[in-house]
Amino acid sequence: MNWRKWLDDFAIAGRGILLATKEKRFWYGFIPSFLFFGLLMNLLSGGTSKFNLIFALGFPHNLQILFDSFIGIFGINQPFLDWLPVFSICILQGILIGLIVLLWNKKREQNSANLGNAGIITGLIALGAGCPTCGTTLLTPLLGAIFSTGGLAMAGTISTIVTILAIVIAILSLKRLGVETYVTIINERYLAKKASKASNPKEKNEKNI
Repeated sequence: MNWRKWLDDFAIAGRGILLATKEKRFWYGFIPSFLFFGLLMNLLSGGTSKFNLIFALGFPHNLQILFDSFIGIFGINQPFLDWLPVFSICILQGILIGLIVLLWNKKREQNSANLGNAGIITGLIALGAGCPTCGTTLLTPLLGAIFSTGGLAMAGTISTIVTILAIVIAILSLKRLGVETYVTIINERYLAKKASKASNPKEKNEKNI
């Protein structure tokens, strides 16, 4: 494996992501997805108990639960070790979707194989959503029914594994999408500059005098 090429690809991907942040369409994908996944994962931090409370409690108590879960995205009233992996995953997922939205608009009439990675990442994060330290995930009810008291411990292990796997795949996908974003934006700028020169031949001639 050529590690230098890998590092160069990551460097180019980083530049692509930085260029993407200057585009409004990137933020149209990043902000909603970041907030959605952050809220979802904080609501699932105790399994499905918060959802049960939302439906059981009336107004305005259910809004308080939603508000507490929302501010939890930013680490407020959250244990640091529980907050950090959730926040990291939400950031990665937000960047991925932001890049996909940006590329989708820039290459609307083209087919991009890299866009298919979004479904894999979303599925892995949905399965791993929950609290890494308290051992609850979306799989907890099913595993609890099968393994009884051992279900919670196994769910915690699966949550950790799936979360790590989701982060690894997200980073690899970011590399691919980041490079493609960099190439797309640079090519777009080159074509725009070339078109501008072609439409202003007089200005070009004046510079040559």
